Amino acid sequence: MARVSENWERLVRATLTREQLRNAGPGHGRTASGIAGAVPPSLAQTTNIDLILQAADEIQAEDPNVARILCEQAYTMAQNLDPSSDGRGVLQFKTGLMSVIKQKLAKKDGARIDRNRDIENLWEFYQRYKQRHRVDDIQREEQRLQESGTFSSTLDELRLRASEMKKVVATLRALVDVMESLSDDADPGGVGGLIKEELRKIKSSSTTLTGELTPYNIVPLEAPSLTNPIRIFPEVKGAISSIRYTEQFPRLPSGFKVSGQRDADMFDLLEYVFGFQKDNVRNQRENVVLMIANAQCRLGMPTGTDPKIDEKAINEVFLKVLDNYIRWCRYLRMRLAWNSLEAINRDRKLFLVSLYFLIWGEAANVRFLPECLCYIFHHVSLYVALFFFGDSLCGSLIWYFVASARIIYCKRSGSKYISFIEPGQNNDQLIQLSSTNLALYDLVEYVPVDIVWLGDIDTGKSSFVEHRTFLHLFRSFHRLWIFLALMLQALTIIAFKDGDLDLDTLKTVLSIGPSFAIMNFVKSILDVLLTFGAYSTARGMAVSRLIIRFFWGGLTSTAITYLYLKVLQERNSRNADNSFYFRIYILVLGVYAGLRLFLALLLKFPACHTLSDMSDQSFFQFFKWIYQERYFVGRGLYEKMSDYCRYVIFWLVIFGCKFTFAYFLQIRPLVSPTRIIRRLRINDYSWHDLISKNNNNVLTIVSLWAPVVAIYLMDIHIWYTLMSAIVGGVIGARARLGEIRSIQMLHKRFESFPGAFVKNLASPQAKRLPISGQSSQDSQDTNKLNAAMFAPVWNEIIISLREEDFISNREMDLLSIPSNTGSLRLVQWPLFLLSSKILMAIDLALDCKDTQTDLWGRICKDEYMAYAVQECYYSIEKILYSIIVDHEGRLWVERIFREINASISEGSLVITLSLKKLPLALSRFTALTGLLIRNDPELAKGAAKAVYEVYDVVTHDLVSSDLREALDTWNIVARARDEGRLFSRIRWPDDPEIKELVKRLHLLLTVKDSAANVPKNLEARRRLQFFTNSLFMKMPSAKPVSETLPFCVFTPYYSETVLYSTSELQKENEDGISILFYLQKIFPDEWDNFLERIGRGASTGDDELQKNSSDTLELRFWASYRGQTLARTVRGMMYYRRALMLQSFLESRSLGVDNYSPNSFITSQGYELSRESRAQADLKFTYVVSCQIYGQQKQRKAPEAADIALLLQRNEALRVAFIHADESTTEGKTTKVFYSKLVKADINGKDQEIYSIKLPGDPKLGEGKPENQNHAIIFTRGDAVQTIDMNQDNYLEEAMKMRNLLEEFHANHGLRPPTILGVREHVFTGSVSSLAWFMSNQETSFVTLGQRVLATPLKVRMHYGHPDVFDRIFHITRGGISKASRVINISEDIYSGFNSTLRLGNITHHEYIQVGKGRDVGLNQIALFEGKVAGGNGEQVLSRDVYRLGQLFDFFRMLSFFYTTVGFYVCTMMTVLTVYIFLYGRAYLAFSGLDEHISREARILGNTALDAALNAQFLVQIGVFTAVPMIMGFILELGLLKAIFSFITMQLQLCSVFFTFSLGTRTHYFGRTILHGGAKYRATGRGFVVRHIKFAENYRLYSRSHFVKALEIALLLIVYIAYAYAQGGAVTYILITLSSWFLVISWLFAPYIFNPSGFEWQKTVEDFDDWTSWLLYRGGVGVKGDNSWESWWDEEQMHIQTMRGRILETILSLRFFVFQYGVVYKLHLTGKDTSLAVYGFSWVVLVVVVLIFKIFTYSPKKSADFQLVMRFSQGVAAIGLVAAVCLVVAFTNLTIPDLFASILAFIPTGWAMLSLAITWRRIVWSLGLWDSVREFARMYDAGMGMIIFVPIALLSWFPFISTFQSRLLFNQAFSRGLEISLILAGNKANVEA
Repeated sequence: MARVSENWERLVRATLTREQLRNAGPGHGRTASGIAGAVPPSLAQTTNIDLILQAADEIQAEDPNVARILCEQAYTMAQNLDPSSDGRGVLQFKTGLMSVIKQKLAKKDGARIDRNRDIENLWEFYQRYKQRHRVDDIQREEQRLQESGTFSSTLDELRLRASEMKKVVATLRALVDVMESLSDDADPGGVGGLIKEELRKIKSSSTTLTGELTPYNIVPLEAPSLTNPIRIFPEVKGAISSIRYTEQFPRLPSGFKVSGQRDADMFDLLEYVFGFQKDNVRNQRENVVLMIANAQCRLGMPTGTDPKIDEKAINEVFLKVLDNYIRWCRYLRMRLAWNSLEAINRDRKLFLVSLYFLIWGEAANVRFLPECLCYIFHHVSLYVALFFFGDSLCGSLIWYFVASARIIYCKRSGSKYISFIEPGQNNDQLIQLSSTNLALYDLVEYVPVDIVWLGDIDTGKSSFVEHRTFLHLFRSFHRLWIFLALMLQALTIIAFKDGDLDLDTLKTVLSIGPSFAIMNFVKSILDVLLTFGAYSTARGMAVSRLIIRFFWGGLTSTAITYLYLKVLQERNSRNADNSFYFRIYILVLGVYAGLRLFLALLLKFPACHTLSDMSDQSFFQFFKWIYQERYFVGRGLYEKMSDYCRYVIFWLVIFGCKFTFAYFLQIRPLVSPTRIIRRLRINDYSWHDLISKNNNNVLTIVSLWAPVVAIYLMDIHIWYTLMSAIVGGVIGARARLGEIRSIQMLHKRFESFPGAFVKNLASPQAKRLPISGQSSQDSQDTNKLNAAMFAPVWNEIIISLREEDFISNREMDLLSIPSNTGSLRLVQWPLFLLSSKILMAIDLALDCKDTQTDLWGRICKDEYMAYAVQECYYSIEKILYSIIVDHEGRLWVERIFREINASISEGSLVITLSLKKLPLALSRFTALTGLLIRNDPELAKGAAKAVYEVYDVVTHDLVSSDLREALDTWNIVARARDEGRLFSRIRWPDDPEIKELVKRLHLLLTVKDSAANVPKNLEARRRLQFFTNSLFMKMPSAKPVSETLPFCVFTPYYSETVLYSTSELQKENEDGISILFYLQKIFPDEWDNFLERIGRGASTGDDELQKNSSDTLELRFWASYRGQTLARTVRGMMYYRRALMLQSFLESRSLGVDNYSPNSFITSQGYELSRESRAQADLKFTYVVSCQIYGQQKQRKAPEAADIALLLQRNEALRVAFIHADESTTEGKTTKVFYSKLVKADINGKDQEIYSIKLPGDPKLGEGKPENQNHAIIFTRGDAVQTIDMNQDNYLEEAMKMRNLLEEFHANHGLRPPTILGVREHVFTGSVSSLAWFMSNQETSFVTLGQRVLATPLKVRMHYGHPDVFDRIFHITRGGISKASRVINISEDIYSGFNSTLRLGNITHHEYIQVGKGRDVGLNQIALFEGKVAGGNGEQVLSRDVYRLGQLFDFFRMLSFFYTTVGFYVCTMMTVLTVYIFLYGRAYLAFSGLDEHISREARILGNTALDAALNAQFLVQIGVFTAVPMIMGFILELGLLKAIFSFITMQLQLCSVFFTFSLGTRTHYFGRTILHGGAKYRATGRGFVVRHIKFAENYRLYSRSHFVKALEIALLLIVYIAYAYAQGGAVTYILITLSSWFLVISWLFAPYIFNPSGFEWQKTVEDFDDWTSWLLYRGGVGVKGDNSWESWWDEEQMHIQTMRGRILETILSLRFFVFQYGVVYKLHLTGKDTSLAVYGFSWVVLVVVVLIFKIFTYSPKKSADFQLVMRFSQGVAAIGLVAAVCLVVAFTNLTIPDLFASILAFIPTGWAMLSLAITWRRIVWSLGLWDSVREFARMYDAGMGMIIFVPIALLSWFPFISTFQSRLLFNQAFSRGLEISLILAGNKANVEA
């Protein structure tokens, strides 16, 4: 039976262990904790069973009997909690635990365990455990620490390491809990009494170590913690003291229990009075404490045993937190919740701050409505006196306020509303929140103060409705379009007046007056129309303003137009005095223009804006209100006068270039052709003309002018691009970007790095640190001091590069810089600068035939050679002095160096020494150092012998004969030599400084290879180059870490890859390539460095690594750090903490002391273990990852959850926030309850819940990412928050500069302090492929040069996501860091920039610091990303944010805003539309026959203007102007030659094809979004894309966005070549249509050109089979579009949902009927017949063709009963069709070309009918024609696919095409010597071989 029990226990333990490991995920690395790891969640949440079992595992080996007692107690607790084992996994757990207990109760050593003495055994073990771990000593030290606030010198001897101490405390806590449970059954007079007394002591003592187990985030406020001394900092102690409960507050009830071991504070009062959640109170208590402490740090450290916070710090926090509330009250002219700032004391200020944060902390989605929070805070503050008396009604007030406001948010967001009011509340008793009939959109900016229930608010639109129409572009930016139209009108008038600027021309030009008035009236009409849907709910004042402006606009436009018509009549009359109306017109126009200019100055001109705000006169305010609607947000959007002038000059230069180009190359060349065409009388048309007769050839003139006007409207973006490139380049050059652009330049300027580092990156405290008592009297000492401060930071950077495997161990040794803290008299530089320099110097000495001065001059030409020679000389001297112990030997050394120094000073060194013998002497020194570096004292005899050989060579070979004789006859040395005492023994080096000198000297003498290429890795080079270059850039000086602004990094995460698992790394794709194999070949040097780091040989195989769990885990991280994973992001962001710890350690701040105690020398050794540095870093930095579904992932045991838990274990400062959903049953009704939770890793590596805050409902009401950010933002800390996506990276050297960046918040950047600091990005995915390189260059250009110009001088930089640093307090009190409304806020990031700007923020850009960023690397990924961004911009066009910015910016800033946001996509769309306009115009001329008449009679068609327009369009199309900023960036940061080479390389790799293709992507998604909506988040995937994409997959993705449009343009081009009259023949045709054909080819074939293995024959065959299977598969219910053409076709029609959309699609589809109408009149069959009957007959033919097609495609399933008849009918139809065609060709004028022309005519008509049928699907379905429509659509898709596939198949025949394509796609990899073709082919064996 015992054998059975043993086997059962082994089985149970194995099962539990395996379960735990499965939960942890593959290669988790967490130590198995036995049965403790298998506790079901239902038990672990409510008890400490897991802690008790963990303690049992800890002491199992020490005392199995006590472990058994703990297990029994755990079983008892589990049985009491769930006696029926209903919980998930409880039965299995209890069964396994009972089995283990039974085994522990079994016989041992022949005797059974006596269970009656369990309590005694437990008590004895408890006493022994406390004594062994010296717990009482630690408690006494903690007590002394709490009393004094400083640490004693003996503390290090008493304290354990942090993790060990926490484990001891956890075990003690478990023992105490079990003893307490068992003490009732113990003898009160014996052990029971002792236990009771111990429990009493523990509960009464304030020095217990329970604080180590009490959950806390950063500051252990609930109980003191010895392992986290952050509470000892005086600023933290002062902050905690400042929120304490004081006598002025009402007394708390006697029954109120204060949580933890702390004094009551104002948060306890707020919790009691208002009923805030406990965890919300705990969270905001820490938030406020940290905010106060950090505010105090910048003012100075408080002193004394009871430090106090300055009043200034309190005021700073108070005013910053409540700034928006104060502005809101002033805007509403409403009294604040306090009388004046001076009237309230510091406690009241902190009370109000705490109240605001507590409201904000529970506001959930209402946090997006900052003015709603102001409203709630205002009324709560007004009743705060009432609340002090503890009114029972107040407990639910805040919850009710927030829930009521959230009702509106739910309705406004279109979500289903569930009641969020707590059940059981009497709503009638609640103090009701106020509002009128406002919609929530108004609550964002304006909340009235009447007392009404918030839930009564009508949620209709207020004053802005997001109608889907392009008219928003005119409405939002009407000033731009009016300006362009008026300038076009004026320039055209001047051109038609032949440039004569006389009075007549002036009168004509003044026609812009009526144009201006009419277009403004049009804007007023649009305001009225586009507000439709809001009139019933909008504010009365808003509607009144619309009406007034409408009538005013109509009146002014009518009056001005009437006056101008009178002026024209006067001009045409023959009266002498014909200027009466002209004078009146000028007067009216002047007054009107003056009034508008005056209002514009007051509202937009910076100098007048203050006067505008000061005026409160109703009359003045009325006109101001008419001119500009009154908003709370958007007021005061003006800049400093100097900034205003800068961007005005910027745009004036652009306007000068644009209008000069427009006049001379676009407008004036069209004047003469236009005049000629108007005079032509053409009556002979090629078709039946309906509209062209007797209208002066208006359509012909329109077709001529239309493409030119289209380019006129968009080419301002071209000039902006050129101007921004120039200005950005100049600004970048002035900022000293690109000064160090190569490793050679880094070598050359290394000497200046320490000084630059000390100037910018070293804080004042660090600069005061002395080095070994040296003074700073001369420059040499200063340089050495700078090098000493620079060394630890530089070496830590090099270590980080080694940890990341970018460099090898040898490179790390060469790159490391000595500490420079020793007594050596010169600066010691890294060996990579000095390697081989000694050998080169010896060669110079051997060749020297001149004087010492000449020799030294040649050596000094290489300054690092001179450094090497000097260091070698001084090092030899110091080493010999340190190791030689005998008196005679030291005398000899002293004399030798005295003689050499004397000869150097006399310039006679070449005489004193025989330079030919230098190699011999150095060889002896090399032998000596070779022995000394082996660190083996037993080699002392050999070293002594080596010293004697040095003596012998120097004395008898190296020195001159005279000195040799003197040394030989030196009695004292000669006697010692003869007696054998000379150098008979040495002192083995034990001083660290001497050891370092010996090692460096040996390397200096032995390293023969040049280190000019160190480091070899390109990424390591780039990083070091950028870091060293940034040292010379302008940046604020670094503050000490204690005074640095605190900040938080914030990363939203959903379900992306956290860490690659072993199976994912080894899983092979269809080509036989695994991720690991791919990475090994892409990063071969990094793979070798990785193997070296883990102690493996270069030939180590993957299977060998799998045998060791540690190596497996390292392998997973190595691969994950090269992908776009969360692990990479976390590692990068945690560098901030590492940098702060290092900087704090170097500044040497002592705990509990208010100053800095300098070290004796500067070192970074042990900084990561310094508790002071860790505490200081935690005070300044937090990292929160918002893993939205982490709770769900844990429940389903997803591998992502285990990987996130692993990241928590490896990064103690990492926090994970997530949404937890729980089910709650009340009165039989089950509802879901949601919590926002924050967790960290506990001492056992498990998740420890810090905060759990209940939410009023499902938080995901809007877009996922902003809601994810919003729920977790309450857990952030500090004054700044950096938003980081989960595909980003960071570097230690960049983290060192974060202190400088944060100081920008206090720097002068214009009229207002910065609220968002823009940060430069480096795209690290650029080396994967050519496409990735294009995308990387394009992105880099935008995030550097582009944003540089946007910030300065244009002042319109927004937030574009990624690494920007937000002023946290500014933004969380103004709506957060993003917006979350569904669909319209799909591009959520940029709205935070809009919001910040509208709320008078200031967004800057800084390039001395960078953050890594991953981008999409495959064409499909890029297209999806471009589609998402373009769709987001389409939604922005409809948003009120863009409308307000377009209306409220001054004119020039509005231009900057437009052309850098939605205007970029408008111009992109105009580029494509220009092609359509041009080709449809040419098709009209060709079909009508007008082109031949005009060319023959006019001889000119304005070719100059047309060429200028088409050339501009072509250059935009192929991305030339996209590349201009890119090239400027290359020139600036790489140099001119590299820039030219890079640009040529990009062109050879067909970047123009890529940019043209991207043009189509942006145009399609932007246009479709505005017309139909459908913008959505498109998951692009962030993997390594080198796989071949199937033909069908590409076809599905690009069919409607590119292929259809390309084929339409191809048809137009074919029509043009077939029927147009080209006077110049083929050359003219090619020149005019080149850009269009390039667009067609790019749009059709780019997905296959950039598809890996796209032209490999085997892949092509497989693609064809896959495509035909997909095309012919019928699909069905639940079949996805990826598997069936029919399902995909249905999905493609989903965007057409509304009647408006159907009408627009119908109008757009009508253009396809033009082809048939034009072609039928060009057939030889019709001759010159132009009657409508010809067109009608063509429809008869088309119907017959359709019927024949229907016969051939009739479904066999439907004709099963009469298949023979169907076959007979099909045969007859086929024969009849062939016979009919033959007869018609034979007996009529129909020709073979006519047949092809007919096909050309019918294909577009069929597509038009198909489009109309899809648009009106319901009608077609009701008519029973839908199946036929589907078959027609299948035929069209089959035809389009074949048109694309055939050229691909033909090219696949030629093997060299595939090779060329691989070189094209992966040129970067080829340049690095990689065998990409083998990777793509899947030839793994060959590559491995």
